[in-house]
Amino acid sequence: MLKAVWRTIWVTLLLALSALVIVQFWFVIHIWYWVDHAPESTAFMDVRLEQLRAKNPQATLQYQWVPYSRIAVNLKRAVVAAEDAKFLDHDGFDWDSIAKAYEKNLKQGKIIAGGSTISQQLAKNLFLSGERTWWRKAQEAVITIMLETILTKRRILEIYLNVIEWGSGVFGAEAAAQHHFSIAAADLTPEQAAQLAAMVPSPRRYSAGSETPYLQKRKEIILSRMKAAQLP
Repeated sequence: MLKAVWRTIWVTLLLALSALVIVQFWFVIHIWYWVDHAPESTAFMDVRLEQLRAKNPQATLQYQWVPYSRIAVNLKRAVVAAEDAKFLDHDGFDWDSIAKAYEKNLKQGKIIAGGSTISQQLAKNLFLSGERTWWRKAQEAVITIMLETILTKRRILEIYLNVIEWGSGVFGAEAAAQHHFSIAAADLTPEQAAQLAAMVPSPRRYSAGSETPYLQKRKEIILSRMKAAQLP
């Protein structure tokens, strides 16, 4: 009887491990494909579209991929300055930021901060849900290592700028520039780029033409940091 129980346990563990390996392989295959192909969608886009269609069955996303060369340097600098100033220097993880986030989470008794880099944010947007759990952070870390190993920093930033949300159902630099300023992503001024970068943490809070005291203050901080931002 005991032997049968142990056998069941081992078979269950083996099946679970096999499933885990298959999932990781699925992630790797997708990332390899995105070395020179644009993502048609992401996990986060799919969730947002489902949410929008719950209210309006005809809802669609605003999303148009543009290559790195057609995204203004101003926006690249603004986003790096705002989201991940050490982007070129780390291997996917900013350990100082993670340590600070850990201290905040420990004090609150729950996950309220992540210290995420651009690579980590991209891992989450491409593949994962938005829930804040330790197991999801662990999977995010694994995917981040895959991204940093398979893709160049330039490609990571290119994909990131094309898939993050910049308004309700507005995804990517081109759609954001058109939605908020009626111009192409290549033509964004430093002020416009800084404003878009300031929206990244809470993109659905701002509609086209939004101006708030917080947004203005955040924009000025980003503008002051943009010249120092290093790009791939």
